[in-house]
Amino acid sequence: MTIDEFWQEFKSRHPEVTTDHYDAYPFGYEDADELAHLVAIGQKTATTSALGLYEPDEARPFVGEYNIILDSHDQPVCVTQTKVVEEMPFDHVTAEHAYHEGEGDRTLAYWRRVHREVFTQEYQNESDEPFNEQIPCLCEVFERVD
Repeated sequence: MTIDEFWQEFKSRHPEVTTDHYDAYPFGYEDADELAHLVAIGQKTATTSALGLYEPDEARPFVGEYNIILDSHDQPVCVTQTKVVEEMPFDHVTAEHAYHEGEGDRTLAYWRRVHREVFTQEYQNESDEPFNEQIPCLCEVFERVD
């Protein structure tokens, strides 16, 4: 099933949804299937991205946005809706947010270790600036809606 077909089926089950705007993406790279599963079972209800790695004209997440979560084969798994978007420095991300990301042991220490590794690699690959603990992050909270 294509992503668009998945979206149209979602809309047919949810007639209150009148928009055709959605974003579709996998979480992570090697662990996309595991993270999609955590979203599908309701354990993962948050995510964080590095604001400095967005292209100038690239859309930012926004409250109310629908997202189709994909697996490692770019197949749709479920639909979420963004409920909160906050900008904050990496070193200000809270234990509560880390818990809602639903990964590992759900602690802030785990979140920092994993995100430090991922963001360091992403900054090396995509930016002239190095990663540091004060980079601006976009912290999103979402709800699985289908």
